[in-house]
Amino acid sequence: MTITLTFHGACATVTGSCYELRTSRAAVLIDCGMFQGTKTIKALNYEAFNFTPSELHAVVLTHAHIDHCGLIPKLTSRGYRGSIYATPGTADLLTYILPDSAYVQETEVSRLNIRNRQRGLPAVEPIYTQQDAHNALAQVRGQKYDTWFTLAPGIEARFWDAGHILGSASVELRVTDTPTGKGAEPLSILFSGDIGPSDKAFHDDPKAPTGMDYLLMESTYGDRLRPTRNNEQRLQILEREIKTAIKKGGMILMPAFAVERTQELLFDLDTLIDSKRIPELPIFVDSPLATNATKVFAKHLDDRANTQNTNAFQRHNIRYVGTTEESKRLNRLRGGAIIMAGSGMCDAGRIRHHLKAHLSRSDTTVILAGYQAPATLGRLLHDGEKMVRIHGEEIAVAARIRMLDEYSGHADQRHLLTWFDQRLPLGQQLFLVHGEESARAQMVELLSARGLARKDIRMPVIGETVRLTKSEGAKTIRVRTTIQPGDAQRDWHNDYAATVIALKQKLSGLESDQQRKTLLRRVEKQMRAPERNFKRKRRR
Repeated sequence: MTITLTFHGACATVTGSCYELRTSRAAVLIDCGMFQGTKTIKALNYEAFNFTPSELHAVVLTHAHIDHCGLIPKLTSRGYRGSIYATPGTADLLTYILPDSAYVQETEVSRLNIRNRQRGLPAVEPIYTQQDAHNALAQVRGQKYDTWFTLAPGIEARFWDAGHILGSASVELRVTDTPTGKGAEPLSILFSGDIGPSDKAFHDDPKAPTGMDYLLMESTYGDRLRPTRNNEQRLQILEREIKTAIKKGGMILMPAFAVERTQELLFDLDTLIDSKRIPELPIFVDSPLATNATKVFAKHLDDRANTQNTNAFQRHNIRYVGTTEESKRLNRLRGGAIIMAGSGMCDAGRIRHHLKAHLSRSDTTVILAGYQAPATLGRLLHDGEKMVRIHGEEIAVAARIRMLDEYSGHADQRHLLTWFDQRLPLGQQLFLVHGEESARAQMVELLSARGLARKDIRMPVIGETVRLTKSEGAKTIRVRTTIQPGDAQRDWHNDYAATVIALKQKLSGLESDQQRKTLLRRVEKQMRAPERNFKRKRRR
């Protein structure tokens, strides 16, 4: 058998999930996600695919988060004409998520092009349009959990509930590479997708098969343990944060992912209000996508094992904000209300406008509910930056920033190890994906300590292709990548922004214009010096 697997994303970074499986007869894609984080990483979204979309026989999606499905419209607009398989819950969410992603891109690019025109720079195009997104939806096919279906000649798939968000799945593949399917035992591969933690309000614990030949496991929280919390303890923490924010007197901003996180927060806020543990504050859900996702969520509530209150999304104090004009009017508020808006990492969407309006106020509280990828605005706020750039403007951060990891949709280190133990025995090798380098490295140490041979733990890089065998493990046959180690964590764009802010602050703190001119001359001289030194070194 000749079976290869190429890692096109989510290696040493938590975004851009995309894996290409090829045999001599077929090619399929598992996920086609968007990259988020540093500008260097996000630039990958604009580059050509490292495969030919029209050659693919099928695409399978693990779930509807944008870093797993966000480049599907680009894929179909570049020539892919086959089916896109997803669970029914994911398929329903895609009808809103993909057009919304296109709208955000068109809006952000329009704003960027205004600045580019003013600076004499060329205009840029969005990665794809709303029409591209609507066209892609026609190719989506819903498939139930626990049922085998054929992707391509010699490749079958089955979905398992991953317990991450509505519709999330781990994908089991059964692969043969002979014309008749006889004479060779199928190769088994499990793609974990994003694995949910235990004790989620709307989900049972994750499920998946055992005894795989190869396993791709996410490692987002591979280097950290979250305190074990039950539902009541999580409610107590949210109650305390809301009460403290109310005492501060300002607005409460909740950057929240439109799918699952918004609904979890609404559910818990409803519980606290009903039990009179917090006042009945106005809650503005300022995200058309979250509004539509909530409708899908309500439709599928009967499938969720632990849900009891089905009216949590329809309280009279909850207002779903539709138009941009309504959203802008919210910035006139100065306190006593909650604004919940996307994106969850503050990297795009309406939350950036609200942060721009309120971050400089010391009475504002910003509650981050979940993982913040490196170099995103959410991560900068979490890490304590005192000055950030939003829409090209420098904004001072005086607001109170709080992190509620209790709402993370990812399994932490302990849950990841438990999930792995439950998949044993492992026939060949484990690939650690969807994690920062430090998280993957720590998982290697922990898994080695549990008895898994280091040669059987792989940390692939973006652009790496491996040949999979039934008995001799995986062998790397090529690596094609332009991404350097560390680009996913902090790139030169981050350093540039920090330097500009620091220089401006330094100039403002000087006593005279003469001192400012002197400093600028020193900076200019220093800028020229490395170039001269570099040229001198090259001549040597």
